[in-house]
Amino acid sequence: MKYVREFRDSQKIRKIIELLKNIVTRKWVIMEVCGGQTHNILRFGVDKVIGPIELVHGPGCPVCVTSPSYIDAAIELALKPNVILTSFGDMLRVPGSTELKMDLLSAKAKGGDVRTVYSPLDAVQLAKELRDKGEEREVVFFAVGFETTAPSVAMAVKLAEKLNLPNFSLIVSHFLVPPALRFLFSNPEVKVQGLLAPGHVCTVTGYEEYEAIAQEFKIPIVVTGFEPLDLMQGIYMCVEMLERGEIGVKNQYSRSVTREGNRKAKELMNEVFEVVDREWRGLG
Repeated sequence: MKYVREFRDSQKIRKIIELLKNIVTRKWVIMEVCGGQTHNILRFGVDKVIGPIELVHGPGCPVCVTSPSYIDAAIELALKPNVILTSFGDMLRVPGSTELKMDLLSAKAKGGDVRTVYSPLDAVQLAKELRDKGEEREVVFFAVGFETTAPSVAMAVKLAEKLNLPNFSLIVSHFLVPPALRFLFSNPEVKVQGLLAPGHVCTVTGYEEYEAIAQEFKIPIVVTGFEPLDLMQGIYMCVEMLERGEIGVKNQYSRSVTREGNRKAKELMNEVFEVVDREWRGLG
């Protein structure tokens, strides 16, 4: 299985474990940014084989950090008789506010038309089909994600505009990663010394902005993938930089990430979206 089995090769992983043991001289605290990285660190036991290195998990995944107020808004819309609320499946069980005590599945159980889609383009297609049938129902897509998923949502907006679909709209809960990192590292109580940057986000954005963060906060950053070999290599590269006192950005995930990122995807995001302040669950 190309690009999966190769990055779960136990012999290669053991070699990196030995290399790590040979260079580490003290406890270092490293944070992985992406929830997908956290999942695989725990799934494959990466945190159990890295000696004195402490991994701090955060700042989270876009589903986890979505504000309860946005979920409440999605639930309120889902319960309207003329609305179809569409969403990726991972949002359906995320609770809203403690006052509402509901999630989107609860809204569906109460009669709301909540539908799971695999792409925002599915929601656009649904809106087109309803429009063509003359049905006056609005399709709302709950747009959640970091820079990874924002380009596909922007593409859906452009397509809806092209098809002249006034019955298609969004609840936008997209987040940018760098502002959250700046917020965290500006806190003097944060003891993180190195960073594993999110590979899928950087596939879109590149890592130029992370170079500025590395210089601003005097830390090493390694753009890292998600398989066990990726994670071990990313940790090794970060520890190597920490031991040398090196500041800057290195790219472990070079098979997917370039320094400049995906130019067309970034242009599309900038055309469709406006950057504003936003509530981040857990950070405020």
